[in-house]
Amino acid sequence: MAPKDPKQAAAASSSGGFFSSIASSLSNFGSAMTKSVNGLMGYEGLEVINPEGGTEDAVEEAKKGRWKQEERDGYWKMMQKYIGSDITSMVTLPVIIFEPMTMLQKMAELMEYSYLLDMADECEDPHMRLVYAASFFISVYYAYQRTWKPFNPILGETYEMVNHGGITFISEQVSHHPPMSAGHAENEHFTYDVTSKLKTKFLGNSVDVYPVGRTRVTLKRDGVVLDLVPPPTKANNLIFGRTWIDSPGEMVLTNLTTGDKVVLYFQPCGWFGAGRYEVDGYVYNAADEPKILMTGKFNQAMSYQLCDLEGEPLPGTGLKEVWRVADAPKNDKFQYTYFAHKINSFDTAPKKLLASDSRLRSDRMALEKGDLSTSGHEKSRLEERQRAEKRIREAKGQKYIPKWFDLTEEITPTPWGDLEIYEYNGKYTAHRTAIDSSNGVEDADSRPEFNPWQYDSVDAE
Repeated sequence: MAPKDPKQAAAASSSGGFFSSIASSLSNFGSAMTKSVNGLMGYEGLEVINPEGGTEDAVEEAKKGRWKQEERDGYWKMMQKYIGSDITSMVTLPVIIFEPMTMLQKMAELMEYSYLLDMADECEDPHMRLVYAASFFISVYYAYQRTWKPFNPILGETYEMVNHGGITFISEQVSHHPPMSAGHAENEHFTYDVTSKLKTKFLGNSVDVYPVGRTRVTLKRDGVVLDLVPPPTKANNLIFGRTWIDSPGEMVLTNLTTGDKVVLYFQPCGWFGAGRYEVDGYVYNAADEPKILMTGKFNQAMSYQLCDLEGEPLPGTGLKEVWRVADAPKNDKFQYTYFAHKINSFDTAPKKLLASDSRLRSDRMALEKGDLSTSGHEKSRLEERQRAEKRIREAKGQKYIPKWFDLTEEITPTPWGDLEIYEYNGKYTAHRTAIDSSNGVEDADSRPEFNPWQYDSVDAE
């Protein structure tokens, strides 16, 4: 017999379960109310999705958001030709939609709750181990609900992080077309390795984002290897209306060593916002028998409860919280957590920071200061320099080779296409060890200029 809906199973074992079950059923009723704009001249039929209920007139909802009318109208005219296309790297976007962080830093943001992986490594129960690890991967979705776009990294750009949970973190932009990043994190309990590649489909006022990547965690005590397959994401109301993010679908975390797994379902946003943020599922053993139910909201907390083979809570057990989102600043412009601010800070930077580090980008720093004009100019300058380097590389018949990651011969299938795998080569560990063992004193004012470039001098004009 297939296990029941975990939210309903958990609710049935607690007071108020009847109303929780009704709410869960409503969340599965359908996606958020979608309306077409038919009263706004020139935009008839355009989809506007209101996650708060759909009771408001679509024309009024379409007028909301961060765009000024003239900017919105002009950008819509430019973007119409890309409907149905993958716009991952083919469109130059205005800085008004950006946050002062790059995709490489976004990868590092996953490390905020890395203590959950420490707990997974220390845990002897194989199923609770997956509860901790799955909660770690759920935790990043609190940050993913931000509606600002991170900067695309320049080829060769890096990001380093230290002073957090004993972790050493390095990420690098290893390919420009297609855009691909690789990352490696490590402490005494685990190693974390990711090859990241996004595929998108632009739908007019929304974009589907498919995570064509591979994420592996190795828990050091027993050598357990965990593999993650996340759900796709959809950004709604990109140009018209208030932008919001939804990630409906399954997240599967598999213990490749034992065959145990976690299957968590991200509920779609239903009518009147029902189901938004909700995540429910089970930890299964290698025989596909449910052992632990998990339920919660990725913007609040996750809990677990032991269950029987039908997914029913075991008598005498109750829901136990395993993770809760940390306090965040109030009314932060970019909806940053305290940890997100640390990622941009030089306080988390190691001694003798690489000149290719994202913190040093002039466009990112200008945006952080609120200077959109300078940020836009610097973004264009960096992108043109990147294009100029590509022309030189092609003229010389040279191939770009990353510094800290090696392209392997492995091709791994994903639900959204095959993926080339980059592997951490260990050189950064040696580089960092040599620097940390030196006795030199670094002047905080002597930070290098941003320099991810392959060639010393390129005329970018």
